[in-house]
Amino acid sequence: MTGFATFGVNIAAALLLGVLIGLERQWRQHTAGLRTNALVALGAALFVGLSTLYEQESSPTRIAAQVVSGLGFLGGGVILREGLNVRGLNTAATIWCSGAVGSLAGAGFPLEALVGTLGVLSIHLGLRPVTRWIDRRTKTSMDVETLYTLRVETRPDHDARIRHILMRHVNGHDKLTLQGIATDDASPDRTAVIATIYSPDRNDRAMEELVARLSLEPDVKLVSWQRQAA
Repeated sequence: MTGFATFGVNIAAALLLGVLIGLERQWRQHTAGLRTNALVALGAALFVGLSTLYEQESSPTRIAAQVVSGLGFLGGGVILREGLNVRGLNTAATIWCSGAVGSLAGAGFPLEALVGTLGVLSIHLGLRPVTRWIDRRTKTSMDVETLYTLRVETRPDHDARIRHILMRHVNGHDKLTLQGIATDDASPDRTAVIATIYSPDRNDRAMEELVARLSLEPDVKLVSWQRQAA
């Protein structure tokens, strides 16, 4: 087989395997879906395949190292932080794996690339029920480290009072720790005091007691809280 034919077969294999990974992501409605994963695998294969076209100096591993660095920037772009929640980690990791699959195919190892593709798909499809079971358990379990986000909206000149109540109530509780507190202008006539509270165990009752205390303040307009596993 000529060099051009080998190059074409490797690129086609990378594209096909990238499509297989992307189909699962597209079906799950993730940010990086069919086209993104196919393009990542194809691009990685093209870069690595470029080195194989030079007869005198063929170094696929050197090109692959640069592909890995580039994918780090691409993956970082799909990771989003929303408050205490971080989204896009699985998507970024999948993009990284698609690049690895494309690099293997582009370097002339289609069978190894297929093994990598099957590994990625088995993780997404096979471990999904396990992660769902764990998530359901943590939602009902009481022995889980928990971070609470408490939001209190009050008059702009009343935030110091809210901070004082928060610190006194949390510091007086043996299982709550105030991790951070911030103030945000929710509207011209309202200031939002946002506190992050840590508990070694799930303690919704303590949060409800804190909400009840804050609700007694005449200038408090809104009090809400949410939790997540620490």
